[in-house]
Amino acid sequence: MASLAARLAASGTPVFRYDRRGIGDSGGQNRGFLDSAPDIASAAATFAAETGIQRLVAFGNCDAATALALFHGVAGIDALILANPWVIDDADDLPPTAAIRARYSARLRDPKQWLRLLRGDVNISKAFKGLSKVVTADSSESTDLGDRLIEALATCRIPVTILLAKRDNSAMAFRAMWQASRAADATASIEELDTASHSFATQADKAWLLGQVQAALSRVP
Repeated sequence: MASLAARLAASGTPVFRYDRRGIGDSGGQNRGFLDSAPDIASAAATFAAETGIQRLVAFGNCDAATALALFHGVAGIDALILANPWVIDDADDLPPTAAIRARYSARLRDPKQWLRLLRGDVNISKAFKGLSKVVTADSSESTDLGDRLIEALATCRIPVTILLAKRDNSAMAFRAMWQASRAADATASIEELDTASHSFATQADKAWLLGQVQAALSRVP
């Protein structure tokens, strides 16, 4: 994110990157992203006061994306760019159901995985837990947090661009919920990159992310 901010600034876009309290470079007590509305509002007000900008576009990845979707209204934000929004609120040690389904589907089509199973190289207990989660999961993939996020996006009155790392667990969980909801008919623009990197860490990922953010900025009226 620091690299993205530096590249945008070098191209002439005013940028203000911040960590919510208790995270990264910020002091204070970390109370979680669901309590970050005051931090979002403060960051937006500070940025506007220091630069005199007239339009404010907010970008966030993972739980920061979800926080922006939920709380952007308190900050006077004009558009959102949300990467891999976080929708998972279950506490088990397994990936989200959508990610498990995708991985097992790919493995069942791979002869090498069948050979691993025959050789005993597969953790049967872990595989059984994963399959059990898929079988018992509700088809809507619904979570309390996910429901809040989808509702916020469905009722959002500002432009929204959603960027997904196609093979990232968080992105897969969001995509499953989005497709099962009425928000899928909303005006949010979704772009996907075929990568497993949650933070778009490779050079090719970074170039794609920069291009998508710049394109989204150009669409803000």
